[in-house]
Amino acid sequence: MNNNIQSELTSGARHNRRRRKLLQGGMAGVAVGALQPWLSWAASSGVLVNDVTLLNPIWVNRLLTPRTTDEIRQALTTWAGPVCIGGGRYSMGGQIATEHSLHLDMRQFNRVIDYSPRDKIVRVQSGIRWRDLQSVIDAHDLSVKIMQSYANFTVGGALSVNAHGRYVGAGPVINSVRALQMVLADGSVVEASRNTNADLFHASIGGYGALGVITEVELDLSSNVAMERQVRHVPVADYPKFFDDQVRGNARAVLHNADLAPPAFDQATSVTWLATDKALTVSDRLVPPGESYKFNQAVMWGVANLPGGESFRKAVVDPLRYHSSPVVRRNYEASLDVASLGPIANGNSTYALQEYFVPKAQFHAFVQRMAAILWMHRTHAINVSVRHAPADHASWLGWAREEVFSFVIYYWQGVYAADRDEVGTWTRKLIDAALSLGGSYYLPYQLHATHEQFARAYPNAPRFFAFKAQVDPSNRFRNKLWDKYNSR
Repeated sequence: MNNNIQSELTSGARHNRRRRKLLQGGMAGVAVGALQPWLSWAASSGVLVNDVTLLNPIWVNRLLTPRTTDEIRQALTTWAGPVCIGGGRYSMGGQIATEHSLHLDMRQFNRVIDYSPRDKIVRVQSGIRWRDLQSVIDAHDLSVKIMQSYANFTVGGALSVNAHGRYVGAGPVINSVRALQMVLADGSVVEASRNTNADLFHASIGGYGALGVITEVELDLSSNVAMERQVRHVPVADYPKFFDDQVRGNARAVLHNADLAPPAFDQATSVTWLATDKALTVSDRLVPPGESYKFNQAVMWGVANLPGGESFRKAVVDPLRYHSSPVVRRNYEASLDVASLGPIANGNSTYALQEYFVPKAQFHAFVQRMAAILWMHRTHAINVSVRHAPADHASWLGWAREEVFSFVIYYWQGVYAADRDEVGTWTRKLIDAALSLGGSYYLPYQLHATHEQFARAYPNAPRFFAFKAQVDPSNRFRNKLWDKYNSR
């Protein structure tokens, strides 16, 4: 490691100590899970790692479930082979593993390190799930500032993919991160922020575990306001203007998305949560864990698989779903459980996601091309959720080079080779459609994109890979995403 980087790492450690002193007035060391000195190595014969789709079984040599940063540091100094990192395992293309590796299962790495309710700042271990963090901060009427729509994901996983959600004008999660701690390939423990080790900060958020292990994350928080749901139905061609007039221009808008239903995708169901002083209609502060979602699961299966399922959704399901205007706390809507979508995978089929980002002016053009491609390939599309994001120039592998609308496609597919090939065919067509309109696609999903498509969507990748060669010269941090697209 060269002297400049080593100097940055040393200054980062000092910055870490100073930053923690700033938070001493808050509630420190709140444990989400009991901490015990514990180190578990899998047998050298290997362990099978997979994601929620069950499409990517990968045999790793060893598995470590750390609970302290020192366990991670020691593992990296004693294990000489490749290292991969997994959180909630909701990525869908092998982003959490590669063969012959040490797999770090971060799900027990889940403590709150420092917490200052007065300053609306919290520092957590990266394996904590958003739902567990919500259980801590809700007591002080605080809320996560930016996260995905479901609370099962880990904070570190969200940083790894630079996730975004429905938060109006907020953009990706990097915009709520004050600082992070990482362990690098040589075992160095480093603090990174916009001012200290800035390259590590901007490259690791959205870096899919390529540079090191994110171990701690310091986040800004928001107020846990009451919100009222407002639903509007808009012709898809009119949606961008509707968004500008009714959502972007509304200071009360907190969360927003629009649903486009198959097969025509010609009408947008706009769902906006507006800050309000009205009385709550739901008393629960958070969605209770362990709820039964059998009805939701049956409806989803029927819409995807039964004849007339799409018409049934339009005529019956959506009107019932949106018949009222509930008033809830922000934390309640932010604590949704991914279990409401049902079992993601079984032996013969799976539900999966894809996401595309298109410049705002190209919204309708992409909808038309998307609808034609999905219809041509008889894709079992269940829903397309539309979100908005401002330009992101903070993450080196940012997916929004300008203001964009994102299209999250939720679909059903078979698991056999012919099924995967067919999905790959229409996926590459959708990527080409987005690229031709100046857009991009999202990397946490199946790796169907060609090398050329990846390079066009992420033109800053050469800079990213050059930096990786400095901080991880032996290419230890790997997974299937980087095995495919990192040429070195």
